[in-house]
Amino acid sequence: MIEIIADNKIPFLKGALEPYAAVRYVDGRDISGSTLEEAVAMLIRTRTVCNDSLLRGSRVRFIATATIGFDHIDTGYCNAHSINWTNAPGCNASSVQQYIASVLASLVIRNNYSLRGKTIGIVGVGHVGKEVKALARLLGMTVLLNDPPRARVEGQSGFLPLEEVLAGSDIVSLHVPLNRSGVDKSFHLLDQASLEFCKPGAWLINTSRGEVVDSDALKHALSDGRLSGAVLDVWEHEPEVDRQLLDLGAIATPHIAGYSTDGKRNATVQVVRSLGTHFNLPLTDWTPEAMPAPENPVIIVNCQEVPIEQLVSRVILHTCDVMDDDLRFRADPGDFEKLRGNYPVRREFPAYRIMMLNGTKEARDLFLTMGFTVIES
Repeated sequence: MIEIIADNKIPFLKGALEPYAAVRYVDGRDISGSTLEEAVAMLIRTRTVCNDSLLRGSRVRFIATATIGFDHIDTGYCNAHSINWTNAPGCNASSVQQYIASVLASLVIRNNYSLRGKTIGIVGVGHVGKEVKALARLLGMTVLLNDPPRARVEGQSGFLPLEEVLAGSDIVSLHVPLNRSGVDKSFHLLDQASLEFCKPGAWLINTSRGEVVDSDALKHALSDGRLSGAVLDVWEHEPEVDRQLLDLGAIATPHIAGYSTDGKRNATVQVVRSLGTHFNLPLTDWTPEAMPAPENPVIIVNCQEVPIEQLVSRVILHTCDVMDDDLRFRADPGDFEKLRGNYPVRREFPAYRIMMLNGTKEARDLFLTMGFTVIES
């Protein structure tokens, strides 16, 4: 029977592998060379750095990370030493879309900000960026796209240089992987020079990686009023947090944009099925048995005399209110890992039913397109 080391924070996992493997559940930060012992496979998250110092001399031949990003895996080392690795692309794209939707809804409700006619610049148009693009267009926004890797493959049509996106956007949302070198280097992609291109008064949202933005440059741009505000879910050097940047940020959360229960489930499904395929185990069609229901799954909406933008924003905030996450985080930013590890159940739009009173076709179609079930009274 094969031995597997698994991060004890990967949800829905316990019991899935035990019929076929000996599984040891460990805090991801505590996985070390001595921890691996006889393990031939690892199921991890971002807190486990898989490199030469961890893997040298081990029997590990398979690594699956239950995350979209894989910058914590030294893929060159793994490839050179016949260690198969995989991530979970797209697993939490809808979760991040919901987080961005909550940010936009919060601006509408709490900042008297109208999205219609505004321009959002999406930097990185992969799984997550595509979801955000669809959401923004649904909410009546103009969308500008920047994605050099896609532009090289698909052609420049539809994509703009970063400087043009920054200059033309009222809101900029970052969805790029962290590349520290190479033609698509994204480390400090937004630094002092690039932030100078931002449209005065723009908002910045970063749910990608903290190191994509130069923290010192961002603090300067916020302090001097170049930007109206920043929404930060990721931080340089996390779990350590720059307290000055935290104070300057309009919305601050502890790397939980992709932490919907649905997104976590998707990631676990992908890594378990990948493990099953690699070791020829009967897990290639595995799914968890049940999902927790949202606390208030029915949303009653009275469409009468309420602007559609306000209506949609209220519904979004019912499913996910980033200010709740912000308040918990600011109360104790040193509890970064605990806040992530104990993140409350957050279900995505399809888990909710909307009961419409005095409904309009526009509202009904919009909610259906967003993934809600609509019940008309």
